[in-house]
Amino acid sequence: MVARVASADLVWFNAAEALLWAAMWMLGWAPNSPYALVGAYRFLAQGLAYELPLMFALTTVGVGAGSLRSTDVVAAQTGGGWFVLTMPVAFVVLLAAAAFTAWGPFAAPAGTDLAGGVLAESSGVGRLLVQTGRCAFLGVTCAAAAAWFLGGGDGPLLPAPVWFAVKTLAVVALVVLVGRRLPLLRPDRVADVAWTVVLPLTIVQAAVVAVLVLTGGMP
Repeated sequence: MVARVASADLVWFNAAEALLWAAMWMLGWAPNSPYALVGAYRFLAQGLAYELPLMFALTTVGVGAGSLRSTDVVAAQTGGGWFVLTMPVAFVVLLAAAAFTAWGPFAAPAGTDLAGGVLAESSGVGRLLVQTGRCAFLGVTCAAAAAWFLGGGDGPLLPAPVWFAVKTLAVVALVVLVGRRLPLLRPDRVADVAWTVVLPLTIVQAAVVAVLVLTGGMP
């Protein structure tokens, strides 16, 4: 039983985000500052909106691979049958997990209108650790996207680790570029779009992939 749980990488990824919920909330609550606290509430509002679509996105990957292990997910894409081709919605939703870092259009919890929101009272080493953690999770999310949707180390000529690094850096560049070009979204707008558009799309995506698996139509 322990081995099975330890092998459920997709589940662990989703569970680790719960720690970010707690960390961001404590970051906003601990300083006893109204700006930081409002930023924390903004983060919770956004998090509740995109957490469920993210769960469906990860479920879709597991259904497509027939496993919750990252190694099995990568193996299922060997030969160019990358999941991004059959699961584009899930791929975009996974990248939106970068919202847990309050990045790009999801930066309202750390917005300038709140003097920095959850970061309003952070300084020195503490602020450096927070910023490092945000960058680290952004990188982990991009690495997960490269493994679960772009075949990991699958590719010609170059060694698998090189291909994986190239794909991860490409996804990081994409997220950073798009994040800097999109306007800041209000948390209520994020919630509206997530519940009325993104969630139904992820459910349809999961259903389509399930049908493809049952009918043998997966690449």
